[in-house]
Amino acid sequence: MSFASDVKAELCRSGLNKKCCAQAEAYGVLLFCNQFSSQVRIVTESDAFSARLPALFKKAFRIEFDRLPRPEATGKRVFGITDPEKMSIIRETFGIDVKNMLAHHINFAVLEETCCRLAFLRGAFLAGGSVTDPEKGYHLELATSHFNVSREAHALMQECGFAPKQVTRKANYIAYFKQSEAIEDFLTGVGAPISAMEIMNAKVEKTLRGSVNRRVNCDAANLDKAVEAAQSQLEAIRLLEQTGLLDTLPDKLKETARLRAAHPEDTLAQLADRCDPPVTKSAMNHRLRKLVELGHGEA
Repeated sequence: MSFASDVKAELCRSGLNKKCCAQAEAYGVLLFCNQFSSQVRIVTESDAFSARLPALFKKAFRIEFDRLPRPEATGKRVFGITDPEKMSIIRETFGIDVKNMLAHHINFAVLEETCCRLAFLRGAFLAGGSVTDPEKGYHLELATSHFNVSREAHALMQECGFAPKQVTRKANYIAYFKQSEAIEDFLTGVGAPISAMEIMNAKVEKTLRGSVNRRVNCDAANLDKAVEAAQSQLEAIRLLEQTGLLDTLPDKLKETARLRAAHPEDTLAQLADRCDPPVTKSAMNHRLRKLVELGHGEA
């Protein structure tokens, strides 16, 4: 299953206890589904949403669908209502006057309570929503073919504390979120806190992986530099030996050359500890730089 399917499955586990919230959720479904005009046509690939729809419309309107997908159907499943009496019940529930209506609007009078507003958004997402797997990115959107509905749903979401952006894509009007925190807040609000937590966990894992990768890359770069420096030091010591200058150097530099030649993989700190008596990393670095300067100066 995809992450979007998991989110819708979690949303569909919300109870259908209050008729007002069931009607609000059904309202969101109708305004964000494939068709809501002289008939209703809802198309979904979600198993959980397919199972919820008949119970939702029974609770909201006391009606049944005229068209149901076959029990064994997979992929896209179509639900339909064509009966004029059933359509009349739905319109009356939401105060829709077909004769005087030029386009769909959201009737805010049926969404006065916060629970009903969130139920409306839950229905909108179930019918016209999608969300990206957080392992790949952050994007959640609600799509409707009704221009006024999109604008009014945007205002509704802002009243609920969400701040989506808007865009038009072909014949659809989209409200969307691109930031993980906004998606988490929206999913938690409409009834999918577990999915919101999965996004949080995915974000933490990404941050940790990025931090580890940066540390590994940094360590690798530092190791490369240390190896290059050691090779340059060994080459300088070899040149000083060949020219006979090594024996003329002060005892401290001769000791440093001997230790580096004997322990080519040691770090500065390890070499500094091997001195008798031990010296600081800074002092060891200064001595090695002096050997490189003298050795390559004789090259």
